[in-house]
Amino acid sequence: MTDVGVRVDKWLWAARFFKTRAKCKEAIAGGKVHIDGVRAKPAKLLAVGDVLEIRQGYDSKTIIVQALSDQRRGAPEAALLYEESAESVEAREVAQAQRKAAGALVRSEGRPTKRNRRQLHRFRTDNG
Repeated sequence: MTDVGVRVDKWLWAARFFKTRAKCKEAIAGGKVHIDGVRAKPAKLLAVGDVLEIRQGYDSKTIIVQALSDQRRGAPEAALLYEESAESVEAREVAQAQRKAAGALVRSEGRPTKRNRRQLHRFRTDNG
């Protein structure tokens, strides 16, 4: 573990938020990573105590950097690099419960049949 600064993309990879550094750079370039409320760049140096906001899929996490590392290790060691804020955990759980409740109302029957596709097409052209 280093004490000076570590690039954001390397730290996110080492902390196991993304599988590859390329995916880290892609997420940062896509505006899904903010450092202290400001959109990040891949080469920005992180320091202990920085607050990161990371959006992954439906979830948004607020992370506080506890330690710096540019080496990817096992998940238990990676978990020591950061701490997720209590508000972030609570917000994710609430959002997950809402998604689960909304998903219970909509049942998917798999791929539409040819008849279903025709009905959908008719519906869209008539109400389009």
